[in-house]
Amino acid sequence: MSYFRQHVFFCVNQRQAGGNCCNNHHAEEIRSYAKKRIKELGLNGKANIRINAAGCMDRCDEGPVLVIYPEGVWYTYVDKTDIDEIVSEHIQNGRVVERLKI
Repeated sequence: MSYFRQHVFFCVNQRQAGGNCCNNHHAEEIRSYAKKRIKELGLNGKANIRINAAGCMDRCDEGPVLVIYPEGVWYTYVDKTDIDEIVSEHIQNGRVVERLKI
């Protein structure tokens, strides 16, 4: 068994000279929110959920992105409401959020 049940990577890359990147969409702020939310729900830690920052994941044209492993499901998001839906549906209930999947 893996150390974590699920590992969520948020791209927080910031490109130089204003290039298209996830951090232009407040990715670091949203990642911090997701981490806080997972802790509030008691889902963090060993055998549970790990929220991590990642460098460029090479999907810049698809908006801000995150990926959940071991499933390998990629999402985009707009705001904290989208993150709440991903946490509730995918992480807590095992249902892919099709409208946010990329």
